[in-house]
Amino acid sequence: MNLIIRKATIVDSESPYHNQTVDIKITQGIIEEIGISLLNSDTHEEFHQDNLYVSQGWFDTSVSLGEPGFEDRETIINGLEVAAKSGFAGIALQPNSYPIIDNQSQVHFVKQKAVNAATELYPIGALTKGSEGNDLAELFDMKNAGAVAFGDYNKSLSNANLMKISLQYVQDFDGLVIAFCQDATIKGNGVANEGIVSTRLGLKGIPNLSEELIVARNLFLLEYTGGKLHIPTISTTKSVALIREAKKKGLQVTCSVTVHHLVLTDEKLEGFDTRYKVSPPLRNEDDRKALLEAVLDNTIDCITSDHNPIDIENKKMEFDLAKNGTIGLESAFGALLTQLPLEIIINKMTFGKNLLNIERQKIAENKKASITLFTIDNSWTFGKEHILSKSKNSAFLGHAMKGKAIGIYNQGKLVING
Repeated sequence: MNLIIRKATIVDSESPYHNQTVDIKITQGIIEEIGISLLNSDTHEEFHQDNLYVSQGWFDTSVSLGEPGFEDRETIINGLEVAAKSGFAGIALQPNSYPIIDNQSQVHFVKQKAVNAATELYPIGALTKGSEGNDLAELFDMKNAGAVAFGDYNKSLSNANLMKISLQYVQDFDGLVIAFCQDATIKGNGVANEGIVSTRLGLKGIPNLSEELIVARNLFLLEYTGGKLHIPTISTTKSVALIREAKKKGLQVTCSVTVHHLVLTDEKLEGFDTRYKVSPPLRNEDDRKALLEAVLDNTIDCITSDHNPIDIENKKMEFDLAKNGTIGLESAFGALLTQLPLEIIINKMTFGKNLLNIERQKIAENKKASITLFTIDNSWTFGKEHILSKSKNSAFLGHAMKGKAIGIYNQGKLVING
C-alpha cells in the first residue's frame, strides 16, 4: 500500500532526519519523500497519531512459535501478526519445533509459511541433528536454504570437541554458531536461581557458575578456532565480564540479553508463579544491574524478547514440573522503556540484523520502507487484554509499562495494533 506517515519523529542515528519531526511518503514499499507537510494527491493513505515516533524496523533475535508440531502454542501466521503489532519487522525463528528445524526442507517449510507476512521470518537452523547434541546437522544445506545461524535452542552443547568442529566448519561459508551456555551437570535438577530466594522457597538452585563455566569454555574454543560465536540470553555478572574481556582480545563474539532479565529478578518467584520460570533463571538484583550496565557500554550487543509460547497444560502446574519460557513480543518495548534510554533500546532492538548479515534499511529517501511506529510517553499496565499470542504465559502481566508499540510498515504492508 502507498502511505504517508504524518508528523513522526524519526529515531534513527543512521538517518539524515534523525530526531526530526517530518512526514514520510512511501510509494510501492519505497520511501519516496521525507519532508514537512507533504502533498497527497489522493494516491496515498495517511496515518497520523499524536506524539508519534518511528525507527528502523525492530528485529528480534530469538522467537519460538511452535509450528510445526506445537500449533496449539502458536502458529507461524498468528505469531508473525503478533510480532508486527508489537513493532517487530523481522524475527529470527528458533528451531525448537516438532520436528526440529535441522534440514533444508524444514527451513523451506517455515519460510514458505511466512511468505505473505509483513514481519519477515529468518530461520535459525539446529546446530545438531534433532538438537540432541550428538552430530552436526546439515549446516551448509540449511545455509543455502535460508538459515541465518545455527544453534540448539536453550540446549548447551556438552561435547566440547563438537563445538570446536562446528566453529571451524561454519567458517567455510561465513556461518554463525549460537551457543546457549549452561552446564547440565551443575544445573542438575535446579529450577531457580541459587540464592536467598531459592533457599527461602525450598526450590533447587541453579548457580551462576553453571552458565559461566560454559561461557568460559566456549570463549576458549573460539580463541582456538577463530570464526564467529553468538552467546544468547546471558544472565550473570561474571558472564558479562568474560565476554567483555573476550571482546577486548578481538574475538568475534556477540551476546544478547532478554527483556525479562533486564527488568525482573528472582524476587518474583515468591508466589511460585510458573510464568516466571525461564531459562536461564531470573537472577538477583546485582546481576540485573550488571546486565543493564553491559547494555549501556555495548558489551551486550542486542536485546531479545526470547518469546516462547507454552500451552497452559505445561505452565499451570507445580513449579518443578512446569516448562521454562515466557512470551515477550507484546511487552518488550514498554518494559524496556522503564529501564533504558530510548536510543539505546532502538539500537539494541535493531542490531540483530548486523549480527545475522541482514541488510539494514535506514529511514531515508529511496530506501525500502521497514519502519516501526511507536509512542514513548504514555504509562500503562500490561494486562491479559494486551496479549495477542495464542499462549498466555507472560511474565509481565500486571507490570508497569512506558510507551507502546503501534505497529509496523514493512513488505509494503501497514499493520497496526488496535
